[in-house]
Amino acid sequence: MRLLVLGGTEFVGRAVAESALRRGWEVTVFHRGRHAAPLGVRSLHGDRTAADGLAALAAGGPWDAVVDTWSAAPRAVRDAARLLRDRAGRYAYVSSRSVYAYPPAGARGEDAPLVEGAEAGAGQTDYARDKRGGELAAVAAFGADDALLVRAGLILGPYENVGRLPWWLTRIARGGPVLAPGPRELPVQYIDVRDLAEWTLGAVERGLGGPYNLVSPPGHTTMGGLLAACAEATGADAQLRWIDPQAVLDAGIEPWVELPVWVPPGGDLYEALHRADVSRALAAGLVCRPVGETVADTWAWLREIGGRAPQRPDRTCKGLDPEVEARVLAAAPGAAGDVPGRPGV
Repeated sequence: MRLLVLGGTEFVGRAVAESALRRGWEVTVFHRGRHAAPLGVRSLHGDRTAADGLAALAAGGPWDAVVDTWSAAPRAVRDAARLLRDRAGRYAYVSSRSVYAYPPAGARGEDAPLVEGAEAGAGQTDYARDKRGGELAAVAAFGADDALLVRAGLILGPYENVGRLPWWLTRIARGGPVLAPGPRELPVQYIDVRDLAEWTLGAVERGLGGPYNLVSPPGHTTMGGLLAACAEATGADAQLRWIDPQAVLDAGIEPWVELPVWVPPGGDLYEALHRADVSRALAAGLVCRPVGETVADTWAWLREIGGRAPQRPDRTCKGLDPEVEARVLAAAPGAAGDVPGRPGV
């Protein structure tokens, strides 16, 4: 197949481009030229936010499919999709589960209420409405049957430029007592970026359209499983000290941001982030690799690039201040809850 990736040089877009190359597809990536494109692709340069920024696409194609990972002003998706509707067969838009109305009402499938106020031609507003606006733009140009809406959950894996799994890996690699937010058995949902890429390309190949929640099934792993995998991958002498969720909150620590991935159980935020109904994607062939593989491969990538992950400028920096961590650990009741970071102990 002939694939056009809008982006294609970082995180999700790069994983999609590399997955397509492994399939033997002919891959074109459209990007601004700020980062090197994967070997084996054809590069077209342009800035989709600038006047005439899509000029390189106007003379290109045709393509069998487009994958678009845009997450800012929806009008950029609108303009690209309009230009490409006569040059491409299908349009896959990597959206987000943030498009659902908040607060959630239990585990949400694709038919759950959506955020209001989104428009396909809008400028940048907030993440949820921007992603929903991008969905509307893709459907308006390609129709409901030829627009695939990939509503991704938490994305982890190699090339991550948001700072969640890289922070945990680098923190645990330092060793010593590590603040581990409890409970240890708390289920978490995420999608390995390579599994997202593989599923998306398979769905495009099979002609799927419409919305799909794309994240691991509930219970695919737990906070304990994730952090134990980090300890195993890094080989660090780290002790995971499991702290009660309320004690974490009482210390003023911000879930999801200061302790990436984690949110306390039982609230709306946990329901929204870690309780998705993914039965439709599973029926359509979603396969999620083990957490140990995701973690180990991300650590190997981090070491290859010198140990410092790239950081998107439009995302907040993640991680807990060492002084705050030390203060909370010092106030914890003794060492009764301490356990080695390695799995099986």
